Amino acid sequence: MTSLFPKQLLLVPALALIALSASAQESPDQKRASLPPTTPWNLEELRKVPHVDWKESGTSRTLFYAGEPFEGKPTRVYACYATPGTLSGDSSKDKNLPGIVLVHGGGGKAFPRWAELWASRGYAAIAMDLSGSGKPHQPQTDAGPRQKDEVIFRTDAPATDQWSYHAVASVIRAHSLLRSFPEVDSERTAITGISWGGYLTCIVAGLDDRFKAAVPVYGCGFLSENSHWLSYFEKMPEESRDNWVRLWDPSQYVGSATMPMLFVNGGKDFAYPPDSHARTYALVKTLKNLCFLPDLNHGHLFDNPPAIEHFIRHHLEGGAPLARIAEPEVKENQVSAQVDSHTKLIKAELHYTTNHIPGPAKSRVWTTLPAQITDHTIHATLPAEQPSIWFLNVTDDRKATTSSRLIIAAEAAKSP
Repeated sequence: MTSLFPKQLLLVPALALIALSASAQESPDQKRASLPPTTPWNLEELRKVPHVDWKESGTSRTLFYAGEPFEGKPTRVYACYATPGTLSGDSSKDKNLPGIVLVHGGGGKAFPRWAELWASRGYAAIAMDLSGSGKPHQPQTDAGPRQKDEVIFRTDAPATDQWSYHAVASVIRAHSLLRSFPEVDSERTAITGISWGGYLTCIVAGLDDRFKAAVPVYGCGFLSENSHWLSYFEKMPEESRDNWVRLWDPSQYVGSATMPMLFVNGGKDFAYPPDSHARTYALVKTLKNLCFLPDLNHGHLFDNPPAIEHFIRHHLEGGAPLARIAEPEVKENQVSAQVDSHTKLIKAELHYTTNHIPGPAKSRVWTTLPAQITDHTIHATLPAEQPSIWFLNVTDDRKATTSSRLIIAAEAAKSP
């Protein structure tokens, strides 16, 4: 199919993109030069393979690997690992596997089911525990900080004893470990995280350019300006608040990402609102796409939406890419946008809300209007009432939905 986009928006075939990414991979010193000078992590150390202790075997294997020191004491990170071979009991299936790092959100853990889902898709998958509680029903005494809001927003501890520092380091160490396994193709790895895991994915994407694809779900930056946690920031002294943002907000790092990224969120998400999410998306300079679903529930939805799997398969295995919607154009009340798709598109829609942003997510009402696709162009009509946010969606025959960027009324949100 001939692309309708300018050259800078052309979809690069996945294997070529992998080769380009590998050749452009920065050294730790080069990467640090592109990051804020206050970046607290030692990236060179985190790229080293951590010590690992293997535990139980089954459809997934459990393990502990070395983490960052906490309050002057060594720590271990609990994780589970699954491959096609662990699922089947046939290790001969474990050769040249793409790998994926899975990062849970609040109330989560190292989910075996999540790792096994990706193993069933042909991946080597590692899911680590970032809650500080270790293996379920077996409290861990040598873990890092607990994943609780009052701990995450603590500002009176050294940076190296704070939760975000440990969580980010644990994710990058998991990646270094995954890449070291002989059954894994170290040049074909991806990361996806949910909620707080999406927050971490945004940060890690800016720090670890060894990944070839990154998918943050819900999580974003600008938390001090609009998010579920505004009350924590309001209680902080100004200096402490500024320091937290400088060290731990994804807006400080995601703009340094070099791998393709897919951002996923829902229109009624209680934690990461549309304006903060859109501002975070705008910071990314690399190839990016968006899947914004008005009624997507917040939770550990391992196999939903389908766009996540197809995005990662495209960039790691050469599968068909997601559709891409160009910048919408508006003439009077008529909207049009070019769409580039290598799969059959079965639906196009315009979604909008008139509710104030910022505002309560639960009561936010989204209205859906039908749109048409003719000659690779989406056509829709804006409503007579002034939307605070609107965007276009297309869905293909794989049930993979992608979105235009969110168009947010000038008075409703700050620009990045």
